[in-house]
Amino acid sequence: MVTDVVARHATALIHGTDTSARIRTLPGGAGANVACWAARSGCRDVRLLARVGADSAAWHRDALQQAGVRCLLAVDDDVPTATVVALVDSAAERTFLTDSGAVLHLSPDDWSASMLDGIAHLHLSGYLLFAATSRATALLALREARRRRITVSVDPASAGFLADLGVDRFLTAVEGADLLLPNADEARLLTGLPEPADAAAKLSLQVPRVVVTLGGGGALLAVAGAVTRHVPAVRVRGAVDTTGAGDAFTGGFLAARLSGADDAAAVEAGCRSAAEAVATVGGRPGP
Repeated sequence: MVTDVVARHATALIHGTDTSARIRTLPGGAGANVACWAARSGCRDVRLLARVGADSAAWHRDALQQAGVRCLLAVDDDVPTATVVALVDSAAERTFLTDSGAVLHLSPDDWSASMLDGIAHLHLSGYLLFAATSRATALLALREARRRRITVSVDPASAGFLADLGVDRFLTAVEGADLLLPNADEARLLTGLPEPADAAAKLSLQVPRVVVTLGGGGALLAVAGAVTRHVPAVRVRGAVDTTGAGDAFTGGFLAARLSGADDAAAVEAGCRSAAEAVATVGGRPGP
């Protein structure tokens, strides 16, 4: 759960002085965004476990409920809600400044196995793996999902934080997952291979299904060591903000798969959600 401060600047940032920008404060966070896009895409029972600061818990809860997401929020009285400043340039590309706040304090005490009752799929944001406390919580959830034969997907979330954690530690942590959803930079980092297709193929030898998102290049699907599909992106006129495009892809993809679509159709659904996302400011679906 994250509060996004999205600053869209049409000109290059000027060091040491002012740069004009259009700034909005919006609800965000990778896991929360995926949940909202999954609900938007037709999932009927979407639940989100997240930790949020008491400073903005009511605002975030209201936004999730309006999006059709069932809130399982742990409210932190000591640490504020995570905040991300998204600097979005004239090409709609974003750069993040991240204060993880309450996110990395998600604790095993916040978790209950009953949260998976009636659930068909568990999605984990990779941000949880970047600190010991939240990583322990994520792994509890993953193990319980596997015990119940519930499928699990993981989004590596951040090439920068992933490099700090270490590739081997990340891959060990996600053992048992059924689906990995990196972007091209994350896939390169996880494999050491420069070509996203080669990286996708290699990762699919460790995780049964891998979908690598390529931004404007669409997405690659790899299974059992081979790329089986390259789905082009949906063309967008007037893209304004790529914040949350990967989350939108994941929400659309998972909703399609859970409704019975095959992998290729699910990737196409994910691309459609991502196209909608880049035409919207912030990481959530528009009205």
